[in-house]
Amino acid sequence: MKFMFSTYRTYCAGSAALLSPISQISYFARIGQIQRARKVFDELPQKTTVSWNAMVAVYFQNKRPDEARHLFDRMPERNTVSWNGLLSGYVKNGMVGEAREVFDKMPERNVVSWTAMVRGYVEEGNVKEAERLFWEMPERNVVSWTVMIGGLIEDGRVDDALKLYEMMPEKDVVARTNMIGGLCLEGRVGEARGIFDEMPKRNLIAWTAMISGYAMNGKVDVARKLFEVMPLEKNEVTWTAMLMGYTRSARIREAEEVFNVMPIKPVLACNEMLLGFGQNGEVSKAWRLFDQMREKDDGTWSAMIKIYERNGFELEAISLFTLMQQKGVRPNFPSVISILSVCGTLASLDHGRQVHAQLVRSQFDSDVYVGSVLITMYIKCGDLVKAKLVFDRFSSKDVVMWNSIITGYAQHGLGEEALQVFRVMLSLGVAPDDITFIGVLSACSYTGKVQEGLELFESMKSKYNVEPTTVHYACVVDLLGRAARINEAMDLINKMPVESDAIVWGALLGSCRTHMKLDLAEVAAKKLVQLEPNNSGPYILLSNIYASQRRWTEVAELRKTMRERKISKSPGCSWIEAEKRVHMFTGGDSTSHPEHAMILRMLEKLGGLLREAGYSPDGTFVLHDVDEEEKVHSLRYHSEKLAVAYGLLKVPEGMPIRVMKNLRVCGDCHSAIKLIAKLTGREIILRDANRFHHFKHGLCSCKDYW
Repeated sequence: MKFMFSTYRTYCAGSAALLSPISQISYFARIGQIQRARKVFDELPQKTTVSWNAMVAVYFQNKRPDEARHLFDRMPERNTVSWNGLLSGYVKNGMVGEAREVFDKMPERNVVSWTAMVRGYVEEGNVKEAERLFWEMPERNVVSWTVMIGGLIEDGRVDDALKLYEMMPEKDVVARTNMIGGLCLEGRVGEARGIFDEMPKRNLIAWTAMISGYAMNGKVDVARKLFEVMPLEKNEVTWTAMLMGYTRSARIREAEEVFNVMPIKPVLACNEMLLGFGQNGEVSKAWRLFDQMREKDDGTWSAMIKIYERNGFELEAISLFTLMQQKGVRPNFPSVISILSVCGTLASLDHGRQVHAQLVRSQFDSDVYVGSVLITMYIKCGDLVKAKLVFDRFSSKDVVMWNSIITGYAQHGLGEEALQVFRVMLSLGVAPDDITFIGVLSACSYTGKVQEGLELFESMKSKYNVEPTTVHYACVVDLLGRAARINEAMDLINKMPVESDAIVWGALLGSCRTHMKLDLAEVAAKKLVQLEPNNSGPYILLSNIYASQRRWTEVAELRKTMRERKISKSPGCSWIEAEKRVHMFTGGDSTSHPEHAMILRMLEKLGGLLREAGYSPDGTFVLHDVDEEEKVHSLRYHSEKLAVAYGLLKVPEGMPIRVMKNLRVCGDCHSAIKLIAKLTGREIILRDANRFHHFKHGLCSCKDYW
């Protein structure tokens, strides 16, 4: 291998020797061998201005502007080309200030000098200065006009770009293509097509720009017609533009057809197809494509992680994120955001902390958006202390970050803390939005501050110009319901200016169950059945309401309807992170866990402790047509109890046991876990589908209302 490499180097050196000295300098610059280029330059018996210019260009080309300037200053003679080389070199290295100093000192400027300086300002984003300089130019060529038009388009000033384009004395294919792209970005496809049709000669880039313009503006069928009649051979960009038109229009079958016949499938096209499969819920197809890809970039990995995250494959997302790091691929911004979301969903605090550490190392953690995601992740993992530490680190906070901490406190039952943060937010002049009010209204509800909640609700429109939505009405219904003001809650629903939805009726139903208002509970449950005919929850609640009143005929009718509609209850599932792994439990089943025997022994032990403490299982939380012995057995093996038992076995003393559940925690489990927390002296944090429950010393943060 060493011999082959040595032979190759000898061959390259021999090839370079056949070139002229100037060509040798340029050749060595291209392959990054600066010292060899300098050696050729130094050994020249007579150095011309051309050779000096070539060597200066070498240093700029290899990002060594200081050495380029040092050499330029030593030049015995300089011409306009020399000055333009220095000016362009600074522009290419992003040193626009230094370029302007050179421009101002130049003894003589030509159109190349002016154009280079205009380009520098455009690339820096200082389009106003570029425009001022452009109009000062003593003469302009096609490149000058094209650079300025491109700058105006980049600055979002498409109308100004169009005016300049119309003034342009001679329009080349680049200017026309730029204008087509700019107009398409603004959705002005008709005007873009006018320019396209007027083009005397269209190249591949122009055809691709027009096809892409139609595709990105939802006119995929027109794009396809243009794609089919295109007289030139399509390249990867053209094929990818057509593919993206279909994926962005959610026409995945047609996208797949295009993808399958693409002669070359670049990484960008594969990534786009991956996301298309993911948006369509076709996770297995996405994985097959991912697995078959020989070349993957960071976008490929982040796309697949995002697909897993969005489609409920959280454990697979974490495994893939770990594999990505093992392969030496540095996580990018989207993949980190996706994995933080996964950590929050799974309440995987260990993984979340690791990702946070990576963000700190990558210096992503100073971004306000990332800060909000981190706060949400820690809140979902039940670590409010860490969430508040992240929040306090930011001196400048946007409304999203304030919302994250307010909503987090509310979800954890810390209503007073949520309201206090809201007051601080207002005192700093940050305007609340609709999400803020969901948080503060929930906080008022959890703390029993009915009057303050009603006043805040009234102030939404009048004081803060935020239009209440059904979610806000649901919060107020919950607020009144918790305070046993159920008739007022019903009146509010009847007076709502918008149609009440499942969230509103669900809030009323919760209040009715708690305060045993069975007549209104029946009304709410029936409404929910109408609004969500495929959701098992309302049917089961209504069935239990009928059963509690011994209305067995109605129970039978409801069960029959469920069978006919093939509606079944979602299985209860709970999970806990222990020993750096997420352990899942399904209601009634502990045998699938490798340590199920140990879990059963812990459940037996807990059962004995609970009986001694006077606890009796509450069978009202199990279906009414099951006998009492079956009810007790069923309650003992609810998924949250299995997870808590495992937590007691595995989570070290002094650390909270954090359990997550996909459904609302049942009343019997809530009572039992309160007592378990007291008897074992452990803090247990349970996150169910609605909110957090912090169990400590025999009490729960929800004050037994959830």
